[in-house]
Amino acid sequence: MRALDYQTAFQLAPVGLVLSRERSIEDCNEQLCAIFGYTREALIGKSFEVIYPSPDEFARIGGRIAANISKEGTYSDDRIMKRKNGELFWCHVTGRALDQAAPHAAGVWTFEDLSATRRVAIELTPREREIAAQLVTGKTSKQIGRVLDISPRTVDIYRAKLMRKYDTGNATELLQRLLGS
Repeated sequence: MRALDYQTAFQLAPVGLVLSRERSIEDCNEQLCAIFGYTREALIGKSFEVIYPSPDEFARIGGRIAANISKEGTYSDDRIMKRKNGELFWCHVTGRALDQAAPHAAGVWTFEDLSATRRVAIELTPREREIAAQLVTGKTSKQIGRVLDISPRTVDIYRAKLMRKYDTGNATELLQRLLGS
């Protein structure tokens, strides 16, 4: 029988786990590798950028992470991420820094694959993905604008683009499509 210790618990956790340093993967577990399609060796020492859909999203979300951890101590969101094969999928991400004053210095992160219940069926731009990720949390245009540091009118324009892409008649239908229901 395998000994139950912290290393075993880390490796066998039912969610993807990462120990990070300066936005790079210092260690990760088997589940993270299964979610993203990489070997552990291919991820150790790599920037988190490899699992983001674009460098722009990596930079923008990194800024929001730092601000939120500095203020709240933790960060959590649902966002679209990228597997090794290029497939985009919804993922729930939660993290905590070891030092709240240095949010990217070192931390612990969890990743949960949401693709079984939420599909990425339509190709979206990076900004559309960010708006969609905020919409599924129930935020208003004004709240989304504050989070993304853009005007509420810009959010409304992107919401309208999403409604056209998803062929929906109203915001409720759009939300249902984004949530996969």
